[in-house]
Amino acid sequence: MWVVFALISAFTLATSDALTKKALKDSNEYLAAWFRFFFSLPLLLILWPFIPVPELDAEFYRAFAIALPLEIVTIILYIKALRVSPLSLTLPFLAITPVFLIFISYLLVGEKVSFRGGAGIFLIAAGSYTLNISEIKKGILEPFRSIPREKGSVFMICVALIYCFTASLGKIAIEHSSPLYFVITYYIAITICLAPIAFWMGRNELRVFFRDKQFRKLVQPGVFFAVMAATHMLAMNLTKVAYMISVKRLSLIIGIMYGYFLFREENIKERFLGAVLMLIGFVLVVTAL
Repeated sequence: MWVVFALISAFTLATSDALTKKALKDSNEYLAAWFRFFFSLPLLLILWPFIPVPELDAEFYRAFAIALPLEIVTIILYIKALRVSPLSLTLPFLAITPVFLIFISYLLVGEKVSFRGGAGIFLIAAGSYTLNISEIKKGILEPFRSIPREKGSVFMICVALIYCFTASLGKIAIEHSSPLYFVITYYIAITICLAPIAFWMGRNELRVFFRDKQFRKLVQPGVFFAVMAATHMLAMNLTKVAYMISVKRLSLIIGIMYGYFLFREENIKERFLGAVLMLIGFVLVVTAL
């Protein structure tokens, strides 16, 4: 069942990202980031009356408090990456998160992955590397050398590294509460904490943002984002962090297709080798349990 939840989370994340990038053509990235969270809340709050309040201990509050500021940083970097660079070049770098999670989730949560599962995770990461295969003719390390020239890729690499910690901390918080209780309280906290940053950084564009009703373009991304968050936490509760995040990274393939069909991004054909490697890795991860 965790695979179903993870795949739904992957699809809704890629869809939310594509719709957000489309909205970012006219909107301030900070305001767009905040409204995506804001519009995710109604759907999550509908579930609130049906969720029993679990007993919360010090571990829950500790994980929650550490993860929250890290999450705010990743949101800002993530949305900047979507704005300044093509989806097909920025999103693939998120595939490095599961690789580092093999070690970080072991240190923080005590989770171990099998040899087959580890191989699948590394194949997914290798797939992300070959998504830039056009640069390999200049040297096998050329894709890495080109990273500083693509600002969005640098932002997304930072996001991927921070996600290693927030994913593990989220797992701890879930184990000491419940998946849906955590996601609802967490998203409420993020929306509140991100508000002053978003409205301050977007203050010069705020009047135009509301006058032209640009916020309406973020309703759909917010709804998909809510579904992503709920299924993410449900899947996380049922399996190991590294496995769940690696399967969720199939959103990269979906994101690349969105990049081609919605934004006419180039070099789409050369990235199919990476997509195949990711799919093989997905099969290995799913059959590892």
